[in-house]
Amino acid sequence: MSIAKRLASQTAVYGISSILGRVLTFLLVRVYTGRFAAAEYGIVTGLYAYVSFLNVLFTYGMETTYFRFANRPGTDRRELYDRVMTLLLISSVLLTAGLALLARPLMSLLSLPPGHEQYAVWIAIILGLDALAAIPFARLRLENKARKFAGIRLANILLNVGLNLFFIVLCPDVLAGKYLAELRPLAESVYNPTVGVGYVFLSNLAASAFTLVLLGRELLDFRFRLKLEPLRPLLQYAYPIMLMGLAGMVNEMLDRILLPMWLPKNFYPGQSNLAAVGIYGACYKLSILMSLVIQAFKYAAEPFFFAQSTEQNSPRTFALVLKWFTLCCAMLFVGVSVNVDLVAKVFLQRPEYLQGLSVVPVLLLANLFLGVYWNLSVWFKLTDKTYYGTYLGAAGAVLTIVLNLVLIPLLGYMGSAIATLACYFTMAALCWWLGERHFPVPYPIARLLTWLAVAVGVVALSWWLPVADGWSRYGFHALLTLGFIGLVAAVEGRRLRAI
Repeated sequence: MSIAKRLASQTAVYGISSILGRVLTFLLVRVYTGRFAAAEYGIVTGLYAYVSFLNVLFTYGMETTYFRFANRPGTDRRELYDRVMTLLLISSVLLTAGLALLARPLMSLLSLPPGHEQYAVWIAIILGLDALAAIPFARLRLENKARKFAGIRLANILLNVGLNLFFIVLCPDVLAGKYLAELRPLAESVYNPTVGVGYVFLSNLAASAFTLVLLGRELLDFRFRLKLEPLRPLLQYAYPIMLMGLAGMVNEMLDRILLPMWLPKNFYPGQSNLAAVGIYGACYKLSILMSLVIQAFKYAAEPFFFAQSTEQNSPRTFALVLKWFTLCCAMLFVGVSVNVDLVAKVFLQRPEYLQGLSVVPVLLLANLFLGVYWNLSVWFKLTDKTYYGTYLGAAGAVLTIVLNLVLIPLLGYMGSAIATLACYFTMAALCWWLGERHFPVPYPIARLLTWLAVAVGVVALSWWLPVADGWSRYGFHALLTLGFIGLVAAVEGRRLRAI
């Protein structure tokens, strides 16, 4: 099997958990938008935006550091595993305790409705549990145990989805007498209506705890090793990764934090700012299909890139990977953007959420460029110049902040979407430009930009060309989608056999 095909095979296995599994989570958007008003869903969207930042702090770049040092000649992987796990165990306990103790002032600081301090405690425990699972998961990836990795991830997601459905759908319906009256005693004993959206966090907490149980063999294999001197090079490599991750979270999540603060009152008539965050967050979920593909690819590609770094033809391999990654993402971009009204009818259950659909193509394209950036960033990881990632992330963060502050008062959540696209495009362009000077790779940039321009043109045509609603509109959009995919297959398909 060739290198690229082996990578594709690994990506497919990881995709069982990352794509198929998270698609199940994605289906919860239909539940949330049907059961919660936009303002209630805005609480979930806002809190998980902060969770993304805290996730980076809890793991502080140790996954990538573990991969890098594990692939260095002469490294004792068992000892490395113990040292990294020791660091994460100590830091996770301290950070979890700190967040739990500060729950009340933190909720007040975030301008969220009072009386929900327990949400912060639950989130702190989730973050600690997930941090402890990070390196055992990384070890599975390093040892090419993709099936076990995928199985545990999928079990986590299935439990999370199942508990969401149980507490948010089944219990309220049983208590309302809609069906399964025989389950009423069970529902009355375990369900508290006042918890409301809190069951989203409780379900996550239970799934994270169950994941640690499934990783029991890897966790029991850990031995506590705390010697500061061997840890110093690990931390020196990791802290730029952490700063890069924090900057990345600014780029990815800051819009949902700034939106309720910076949006003028009554910008959207009849809606609160928290409701606007809920609408934007729900529509953002429709663009998450792109990031799911990127995540599945990343699970397989990160150890792959480090393993290939010593091969003579590695630059050609990296160029080939970027080409097909971008083409696949371009087809996904067209497929979702052109048919977004049909997708929205399935997942967004309340009409109030539909008014934000115009941000979906912009966010899909933004996530595509994020995936391109992630591919291009291989040069500074392989050359141990991770500080360049910090600089690029910081530049993107500054651009994100400035554009959100400028555009939100003018364009509302569309301003946030445009800021995200501008940020990721700029980061990808700068990363390619710097990479050409430090680690040249023959990327077919002009060809890929041409395909992306064609994809944007197809999407623009579907949005701006007037076609009557109904089956004729869906048929026209299907033809546009298939036409673009067919064009890519016709032009690039003949090159596929050379992979």
